Amino acid sequence: MAVRPLSVVVRGVGLTGPGLVSWAAAQAVLRGDAAYGPAPAVVPASPRLPAAERRRAGTAIKIAMAVADAACTDAGADPQTLGSVFTSSSGDGNNCHTLCETLGNPNPADRLVSPTRFTNSVHNAPAGYWHIAVGSRAASTSLCAFDASFSAGLIAALAQVHAARTPLLLVASDTPYPEPLHTVRHLPDTLGVALVLAPVPTGETPDAANAMTLCVTLCPAEQAPPETPCRDAALEALRQQIPAARALPLLEALARGVAATVVIAAAAPLVLVIEVVPA
Repeated sequence: MAVRPLSVVVRGVGLTGPGLVSWAAAQAVLRGDAAYGPAPAVVPASPRLPAAERRRAGTAIKIAMAVADAACTDAGADPQTLGSVFTSSSGDGNNCHTLCETLGNPNPADRLVSPTRFTNSVHNAPAGYWHIAVGSRAASTSLCAFDASFSAGLIAALAQVHAARTPLLLVASDTPYPEPLHTVRHLPDTLGVALVLAPVPTGETPDAANAMTLCVTLCPAEQAPPETPCRDAALEALRQQIPAARALPLLEALARGVAATVVIAAAAPLVLVIEVVPA
């Protein structure tokens, strides 16, 4: 049985990934108006962090902060006021690898773990860096649901927006593991997506170009259409390979600005059916 649908308004979007420099630059590609050009993801260091912290922060923290900042800017939202949901299927793989190497050293004297590495090893490190950097004391949730991490994050964000009736920042990001973990868990590159979501206004219709409405239903896969693929073959490969890229069909619909139905897998055997309603 499907769960009663929940609706939210999309106020802002952030995107960085392979061949997708930013949400603004990627919209023509996502609409199908320009060809997708595969290229390694370029992840900028956050200007919100002090120089020392910028050097210590790994890619997992940088990508999450970059798309969070971009979504808040796109929404014209003050990040200090926003609660957040951060979701990732893997966390900081490079840091995990280095910790394993350190702890596996045969010489006990070489098994000392640096405080920074330990701090960055926890799954909510990106959320912690973000909230400290923007001075936010709002509530934050960090979660992981393997390949369904974006869907899990969206479900959590929907529930919180409806419960609190306030805007919220959703951030989904993934970074590759180094070898030998890369062979077991192959993520080809880094990708991050962020959405600023808000309650649907009562008695009025959103009229901003970036204020489209999502009506989201959680239902059994057998009662829903198949998962929505990306229209571009290379983007579809990203969608299948990087969990955070499961958001790409939704971003395609937002970029086109027309009514659409997007189906994204959640925890099996459930899916999210998302009706995208133009402003």
